Amino acid sequence: MPELKCTVQTCVHNEQFLCMLDEIQVGGSQARDAEETCCDSFQERKGDSYSNSYGNAYGESSRMASDRSGVDCKARECMYNNSCKCEAGKISVEGGSASQKEETECATFQYRG
Repeated sequence: MPELKCTVQTCVHNEQFLCMLDEIQVGGSQARDAEETCCDSFQERKGDSYSNSYGNAYGESSRMASDRSGVDCKARECMYNNSCKCEAGKISVEGGSASQKEETECATFQYRG
């Protein structure tokens, strides 16, 4: 499981640069550079809440934010992709103030070509 740092502070799954999901999905099956990838798991946060759609009845997350997450990677041409699993030691998802998944990217993407 790669170490994951996420700078997408507008994502409901992000808590202080850590992800609350056990696994994220990186999109970009035809990507040749990082800008052509995205975090398909992105969901825009509404308001100031850190709770997400996986929370309990009190709005609390059922998982603590972690620096480790599985990565289901659809970027077939990334050198770290091995059968849709990311084998990078560390990955960075970026997108600062994104409002939709297309405004995010896997900054760790490296074209294997």
